[in-house]
Amino acid sequence: MSGHDHGEDGVSRRKVLECMTWAGTGVLWTITGGVPRSLGIIDSAEAATAAAPGMTFLQISDSHVGFDKPANPNALGTLEEAVNKINAMPVKPSFMIHTGDITHLSKASEFDNADRIISQSKLDVHYVPGEHDFLDEEVKFYRERYGRGTKGQGWYSFDAGGVHFVGLVNVVDLKGGGLGNLGAEQLAWLEDDLRGKSKSTPVVLFAHIPLWTVYPEWGWGTEDGGRALEYVKGFGSVTVLNGHIHQVMQKVEGNVTFHTARSTAFPQPAPGTAASPGPMKVEDAKLRSMLGVASINFKQNEQRLAIIDTPLQG
Repeated sequence: MSGHDHGEDGVSRRKVLECMTWAGTGVLWTITGGVPRSLGIIDSAEAATAAAPGMTFLQISDSHVGFDKPANPNALGTLEEAVNKINAMPVKPSFMIHTGDITHLSKASEFDNADRIISQSKLDVHYVPGEHDFLDEEVKFYRERYGRGTKGQGWYSFDAGGVHFVGLVNVVDLKGGGLGNLGAEQLAWLEDDLRGKSKSTPVVLFAHIPLWTVYPEWGWGTEDGGRALEYVKGFGSVTVLNGHIHQVMQKVEGNVTFHTARSTAFPQPAPGTAASPGPMKVEDAKLRSMLGVASINFKQNEQRLAIIDTPLQG
């Protein structure tokens, strides 16, 4: 894990969060004081302009390399399409975050294939594991590749562009219905990690399973996520990035913006719209509009954190 520390100069306590979501063209949302306000449709050119200058980083998630069922017989191919889209961005991001389920079955060959494709982005990548990355008997393939310099089961923090990033692991010892779990050791570490940080420092927490309760019946939440969120309550700007549910969902609670990312492999049904979660088969022509990546931008002088979700096609 490579760290970055550029200090906190110019970062004020008051934050304005812009969440931009588009499918082809997009809707620009400005969220001030927790109230979203639509500023209308923007096209991709304006969105690209809005994302620069400043520090931009990417989130990709749920690549499921090795998955080959009807929902997407070529998950490696759509991951490569996502990386090609990243490489075509007009402004090179500072780094990339992968919020887990890199592989489908935790096989060494799957991790190797994922590395081969993701490395084509030529970006520094910060990973957290998904439950599909911890399936091998000794749980060694993920740790050998991405665990160096991390604590416990793989959690860590770093600083970049005046923002404090914390990678959390909530896929060990899953709770009833598959709910995520952080555990006492990691929570104690998180409290200590944040202690002494200026409350004006923007904080980004990222983990695989949503830290907020999306749909507990399907295990879409983290049993002790509320305790982690207590530790960031006093910070002026908090963004929580997750994967796992393979669809964009956002909400704002006070100073905290929650965002889940699309998968690069296959969609899942919206909460409660099917008997259970899992790979959802859609028409081939529609698949790429339901897969994608997220670009997150922090402008120090304007104190904005912006999220742009980009489908592979649309």
